[in-house]
Amino acid sequence: MAGDENPIVRVTKPTDSHAGDTDSLPGSDGEHHLQEKYGKTTHAIAFYQHQVIDHLNSAMRAFLQRQEMMFVATSDAKGESDSSFRAGHAGFVKALDDRTVAYPEYRGNGVMASLGNISENPHVGLLFIDFSEQIGLHINGSAQIVENEDFLKLLKEHPAEDAVLGDAVLNDIIAADGGHLERWVLLSVREAYVQCSKHIPPMRRLDHAIEWGTDIGHQVHGGDYFGTAHGRK
Repeated sequence: MAGDENPIVRVTKPTDSHAGDTDSLPGSDGEHHLQEKYGKTTHAIAFYQHQVIDHLNSAMRAFLQRQEMMFVATSDAKGESDSSFRAGHAGFVKALDDRTVAYPEYRGNGVMASLGNISENPHVGLLFIDFSEQIGLHINGSAQIVENEDFLKLLKEHPAEDAVLGDAVLNDIIAADGGHLERWVLLSVREAYVQCSKHIPPMRRLDHAIEWGTDIGHQVHGGDYFGTAHGRK
């Protein structure tokens, strides 16, 4: 569900009488049209009413503190889309408050596909999947790119400063020489809702050492796994 510039209005009654009143619903005109076409309007309205909120509640914020990975969906000004994977130590994505999320951008391959899209089109969708709990969380909103130094200045005036800088792993990364943590993405939350567990496969986490925010172990980052650099057909 892509966000727009209108505030989310809560639906009060899950009845078919809302079928023609899509302006008051979360989500896109396209999804509303298909819900009506395929007879899913009542189901969708019930989901909007009971599951979609315009902020992060306490359970969602606690969930984020345990997460070590997410998927980031972006698109450029023309609507060309990209999805990226981000990972870090548990809680690397920070809920600064119930309507603001921040995540670090470490030094990568230099392509900057996600950030490039955000610079043209701020609408971003984050998807968190916890394979051990078999549940997920969608967070959609409007993003902006903030350089690391500016983010640290912002924190000095924010109630979340102690919580963010109290993260020992993140604090070590920020203090480390080399500038591997280059910038942050700040997301203003517009929609947050559950990803149901029906088809999430159960997986068990394996502990292994990762040097977050560094280039250590570059040779195992993937290299030419698919053989494209060597012309594999």
